[in-house]
Amino acid sequence: MTDSTALLTDRYELTMIDAALKGGHAERQCVFEVFARRLSGGRRYGVVAGTGRLLDAIENFRFDGPVLEWLRDENIVSARTLDFLADYRFGGSIRGYREGELFFPGSPILQVEGTFAEAVVLETLVLSILNYDSAVATAASRMVTAADGHDLIEMGSRRTSEHSAVAAARAAYIAGFHATSNLEAGRLWGIPTRGTAAHSFTLLHDTEEDAFRAQVEALGSGTTLLVDTYDVRGAIETAVRVAGTDLGAVRLDSGDLPSLVREVRAQLDSLGATNTKIVVTNDLNENTIAALRGTPTDVFGVGTSVVTGSGYPAAGLVYKLVEHVNNSGEWVSVAKRSPEKSNPAGRKAAFRSATAETVFVGEPQPDSSMRALDVPFVTDGVIDPQWRGAAAVANARDYHRSVRTELTEAALRLSPGDPAIPTVVR
Repeated sequence: MTDSTALLTDRYELTMIDAALKGGHAERQCVFEVFARRLSGGRRYGVVAGTGRLLDAIENFRFDGPVLEWLRDENIVSARTLDFLADYRFGGSIRGYREGELFFPGSPILQVEGTFAEAVVLETLVLSILNYDSAVATAASRMVTAADGHDLIEMGSRRTSEHSAVAAARAAYIAGFHATSNLEAGRLWGIPTRGTAAHSFTLLHDTEEDAFRAQVEALGSGTTLLVDTYDVRGAIETAVRVAGTDLGAVRLDSGDLPSLVREVRAQLDSLGATNTKIVVTNDLNENTIAALRGTPTDVFGVGTSVVTGSGYPAAGLVYKLVEHVNNSGEWVSVAKRSPEKSNPAGRKAAFRSATAETVFVGEPQPDSSMRALDVPFVTDGVIDPQWRGAAAVANARDYHRSVRTELTEAALRLSPGDPAIPTVVR
């Protein structure tokens, strides 16, 4: 086994290097740009997430002995390219939008500058991380809007791969979720974790009361008891009798939730458990959360929908060459011109005002109403540590909360619509 991230990529990244080395163009200085041509599902904004994870992955992007041996055995690239890869270290520069920042169609959310060989090989890694994390963060941000200040718990680990589960918890937390059920996400990223018991714990015991007593004895009266294994009304009575009126919460995972939540609230209040919270978990998404907003639900637990981007598991980001040095040593702008897949050529600088996102090609000329959007992540191969680790996740969460306030009420609507603000290229 190896900790290297170098093979988390597509074969053609390495074969392009192979051909570029042979053709003499591998060392040309280039600028690659990451952007989305459109927002998935008619959403009105996207949320950048995954940059800190990407920086960690770039640091580990090393072609060590086992990796090189496999490439040699499979005859993927030539001996010359294997020698190049053996010494690979990204020595270029990366700048872009901070984690938690909003993005729109055409936003240059990441720009990678370096030689063709050292920059092109990062394409798959960049896109696999940013596409997934940004999709989750975008969906999660919409759920935060729908929850209208109520707590949200990410609990989708069983609905995605083990590594994606940790990434999803991180992205959802940046977007405003309050906690995760995933312990590894808690350990790695400092995210609060929550969770008590599943239906299997109740079914393990001879009676529901036995299960509740065992849980309360182990976790205290402030625990959350799952009350829909058999009969909800009977379970509520048992739960309050066992835990007392200081019972922390009850959880509902099935049923006609809008009416059931109101019934449970009334029953808890009638039993004196007026401070006991109601947690709802049942295939929720932003629309079902919004439908429950007028009910006395206190906490929403979201699984499948958040870890799958609520139907859009990739943010639609692409990685395109926009500028390179030619044989005369001059910088030239380049771009794909295919119908429906074109993009502006040239390196860019992005700024935002209340009414538009302005992307300057070449020398930027912002006015006083605009704030700059990009920051340096890597400079001449050196990663800035402020964008990594648990502290960076907490900062990204605060930053997203701040930039969301720039959006109008219309921009926060869940229905499909145009981007919240236009992107203007100058």
